[in-house]
Amino acid sequence: MDQVRKLASERAVVVFTSSRCCMCHSVTSLLSNLGVNVAVYELDKEQWGREMKRELARKPGHGAPVVPTVFIGSSLVGGTNRVMALHLAGELVPMLKNAGSLWL
Repeated sequence: MDQVRKLASERAVVVFTSSRCCMCHSVTSLLSNLGVNVAVYELDKEQWGREMKRELARKPGHGAPVVPTVFIGSSLVGGTNRVMALHLAGELVPMLKNAGSLWL
């Protein structure tokens, strides 16, 4: 079952989080403040959350921790460090525009 891939392809920006994760909140807040309508899946509250967490841990190039995990345009971007680095480098907004999640 590739539930993660299915969910990641349904919206321009998808974030897998945990309800108790402060870094997850930081990433989703950043995206929301940029004007992105983010689909958020809290793995500790989802019916298939444990399975999705295991699936995310198996993704190539994905290191610990598993959450947050950000997909933009169905592609795995990564976690907090990667998203913040893209934002600071001025690369996040163009990526979001290319995925159709921003119309600035």
